[in-house]
Amino acid sequence: MKKNVVLFSTLASFLLLFSCKEDKLVEVVEVPLPTKEEKISIGSPNDVKADPGSFEMTKLPFNYDGLAPDIRTLTLETHYSKHYLSYTNNFNKEIVSTEFENMPIEDILKKMDLNNAKLRQNAGGYYNHTLYFNILTPKEQTPKDTLAGSINKEFGSFNNLTNQFKAKSEKQFGSGWVWLVVDRYGKLQITTTENQDNPLMRNALIPGTPIMGIDLWEHAYYLDYQNRKGSYINAFYQHINWEKVNEYYVEALKKVKKV
Repeated sequence: MKKNVVLFSTLASFLLLFSCKEDKLVEVVEVPLPTKEEKISIGSPNDVKADPGSFEMTKLPFNYDGLAPDIRTLTLETHYSKHYLSYTNNFNKEIVSTEFENMPIEDILKKMDLNNAKLRQNAGGYYNHTLYFNILTPKEQTPKDTLAGSINKEFGSFNNLTNQFKAKSEKQFGSGWVWLVVDRYGKLQITTTENQDNPLMRNALIPGTPIMGIDLWEHAYYLDYQNRKGSYINAFYQHINWEKVNEYYVEALKKVKKV
């Protein structure tokens, strides 16, 4: 069933200006004023299907309004049914009749040539968005079980992890991702990547297996928060599925033989 929502349409693009102040880059976003109202039809995530290929989209376990008002219906619909769908279809096209066609996504990310810009962008975009949508939930949670104990041990408390993760996200310049990863020694670390890169790739500053990640591309929050990225970060943090993150954590520990 489709729903109608009201959107203030804006200009097709916005301008990012970069300046130098005290040797630090400053990001400035010019927000265009609304021009008119229009009605847009919102469908169901169950109606979204990628083209036939090696990889499928993960199923969104709630409707597009499931995270509202923190992440609004139109924002989630645009993110899931357009950006994520596009990465999935483009990724599948890039690996047809290649050595990667039947390879697990984690292995593709580790082995691919980073000079192959199309594969790098779309493979990363597919993996990153799959994890992102898998760790969202309508109800606020806190870590439990194995993960909770490790967070307290390695960060001192959940609040310390939260503050460090949010601070790293705020400082991330431009688009990219901030991750909670399990490194090669089985330790939890916070790290960042640019564009659609992730810590599984050869160029990672801190190599590791992601168990949580926040998307800082404009399509994840711009319709809701515009240049108020910090408000989006706070909203995202209220909808992390820590049960799922714990599952990812246990699986990551198995890979480094820590459980």
